[in-house]
Amino acid sequence: MNSTSNRLIFGCGYLGRRVARRWLQEGHRVHAVTRFPARAAEFLREGIEPHVADITDPGSLRQLPEATTVLFAVGFARGSSNTIDDVFVEGLRNVLNLLPAAERFIHISSSGVYGQQNGLWVDESSPCRPVRAGGRACLGAEQLLMHHAQGQRAVVLRLAGLYGPGRIPRRDDLLRGVPIAAPATGFLNLIHVDDAVDTVLAAEQLAPVPRLYLVSDGTPVPRRHYFAELARQLGAAEPRFITPDPNNHSAGRAMSNKRIRNQRLRDELKVRLSFPSYVDGLAAILGDTSSAGDIERPNG
Repeated sequence: MNSTSNRLIFGCGYLGRRVARRWLQEGHRVHAVTRFPARAAEFLREGIEPHVADITDPGSLRQLPEATTVLFAVGFARGSSNTIDDVFVEGLRNVLNLLPAAERFIHISSSGVYGQQNGLWVDESSPCRPVRAGGRACLGAEQLLMHHAQGQRAVVLRLAGLYGPGRIPRRDDLLRGVPIAAPATGFLNLIHVDDAVDTVLAAEQLAPVPRLYLVSDGTPVPRRHYFAELARQLGAAEPRFITPDPNNHSAGRAMSNKRIRNQRLRDELKVRLSFPSYVDGLAAILGDTSSAGDIERPNG
């Protein structure tokens, strides 16, 4: 990899913007695509070179810069006039068709491609049986990428639940005493955003291509334990759980029950997690260190 060169980000949001800052610190020239002029102005103030374009509109993508590394970390906005397939699959197709070839293409996907609900461990070799539209779209995007010429220089990162400063699942519900619409049993799989950033940078430098990685802290936590610990650190009441509404779009996610193994991540990318458990991560965000590190950590 060139020591200093262009980087291009699609989806410069919660994760992508942190990656951009790290690349800027390393002396790289960083470009980012956004649909919004106001966001473009924010990027400029941070030293990120903005390109106002929409991945669902091929005509807007014809002036993309060449880049050594491309990060595709596009999210989906609920309430959009586009479907999730329009964004994740067709949007990626438009980018691949118009993007100058890159040395490395890092694609942010989701552990939602696994639909297992039996609490078993999953790894990169486990079958993908997504049950939600988001998981199916992520898998479709992965398959599209792997069948494209750029796929031979691609790294796919299937992220577990991303959390960090300003993004703690159900924090406000617990503070308001709102019941958690999910089973108390079942496992959650998480990754702190800082560790996800480190993984992106390690994948850029160390991953053989093409390659796939599951990105998780390797400490699946029973849902009841996670919310009890979050409530404790927040000083909120013990969580209550209710059966989720099957018509709610998030019901499928609430029923998820699998455990993610991160062995390949640790072996090949040598990522040293700053937050190897949800207790460590929540304590760093909320300022409670009374029990950080005092948990049992299963292998994987």
